Amino acid sequence: MTTTGIMIGDDGLGRCAWQSNLDDYRRYHDEEWGRPVVNDQRLFEKICLEGFQSGLSWLTILRKREAFRAAFAGFDFDKVATFGDADIERCLGDTGIVRHRGKIVSTINNARRAQELKAEFGSLAAYFWSHEPGANERPAFVSYEVIAANPTTPTSTLISKDLKKRGWTFVGPTTIYAFMQAMGLVNDHIEGCHCRGVVEGLRQGLSRPVPQPA
Repeated sequence: MTTTGIMIGDDGLGRCAWQSNLDDYRRYHDEEWGRPVVNDQRLFEKICLEGFQSGLSWLTILRKREAFRAAFAGFDFDKVATFGDADIERCLGDTGIVRHRGKIVSTINNARRAQELKAEFGSLAAYFWSHEPGANERPAFVSYEVIAANPTTPTSTLISKDLKKRGWTFVGPTTIYAFMQAMGLVNDHIEGCHCRGVVEGLRQGLSRPVPQPA
């Protein structure tokens, strides 16, 4: 990691240094991370994979993502909600994913809780985006030091507590903040990263979903 948190690639562009200029990690950084997401399936996938990441690196999970998608029906939570004991055993035997019984069971549980959240708010997107931090809750200058010093925020703690009350698991405040960063609820590409302005433009142009109970 550089002292500024910025790494210059062989293309001359500055990027958040966590992507380490590894091809797959750099693509994820440039093309996905921080870009606002309002698709329920992608939101559910990410919150589940963040749970699987606990104790591991995101790069490990990223490189197993296609195997996870195959194992969990593309993270269609209506399908995952129907999984039973045979599916748990199938996943435990799948060498392509992280074979952790608690996290597998959690994914199935959270799929059922996602159905409940959708019924109440109309979509997962409406629920999560209703918690988007206001400008007054964000740092004036997003530096490496600010990001490193704040692995959780009041908003991620609030969402974590609310989800846990609703029966979700593996949704601690650090997990939730990583989810918020990745799904564009905040723009934590640091100053000097070439993606920061792109992501900010996407966020400014985004039509935020609003709760519409079924």
